[in-house]
Amino acid sequence: MSIERRLLLSVLKLTKETPTLIESIKRDCRLPDSVCNNLLGKLQNEGMIYFKTNILESDSLSRLKMAIKAASLGADIQDISNFLRWQEFEELAAVALKNNGYTVHNNVHFTHVSHRWEIDVVACRKPLVLCIDCKRWQHAITPSALNKIVKEQTQRTQALTNTLPNRKNKFECTQWETAKFIPAILSLVPCSSKFHNKVPVVPVLQLQNFISQLPVYTENVCVFEKNFEKLTNNF
Repeated sequence: MSIERRLLLSVLKLTKETPTLIESIKRDCRLPDSVCNNLLGKLQNEGMIYFKTNILESDSLSRLKMAIKAASLGADIQDISNFLRWQEFEELAAVALKNNGYTVHNNVHFTHVSHRWEIDVVACRKPLVLCIDCKRWQHAITPSALNKIVKEQTQRTQALTNTLPNRKNKFECTQWETAKFIPAILSLVPCSSKFHNKVPVVPVLQLQNFISQLPVYTENVCVFEKNFEKLTNNF
């Protein structure tokens, strides 16, 4: 294992819940003090960690950057998954989408046909509305399990499409002439297929590529289209 990867995994593991002692990091990664200090200094210069006396701290966004860096250095995705908090996984999606011009809404709750629904991330950039379910599975997933996950996310997306506009969820897409709602699954680990029943299944490390290429592939993915201008004119 590369020394930098080893240190990154130790930092992710020991800062998962609370800040940690620098000495604890050194003991866990089992690197010489000089090497460990140099690598920690590098992470500090990159803004991924900061120190308070002998305590090492890191915020969620910085931990996500370390996770991606560890993965790029060949760290086991399952280990990385174990060291991430659930909210950090959703935040990674939100940051990537915001950086690409999307307005992001996390943990969207709504009611449709007397049923309560929730979508992890809803992201809007005219004319697209991405409805993302964040799945942090750690092992290969069976086709039947993936089929269930995709079906449920498709149902959630269709329900959101049908319920808008409403008073509770103030999405800018309701001001557009037409919006295209697209269900998608974001996973921490790669899946056997990039699309399942026309629903994108996107590994988190390929999220940037997916976002940039999506406008080209809207004809090939599951889309629920809604004309809000027509609805407005009918009132």
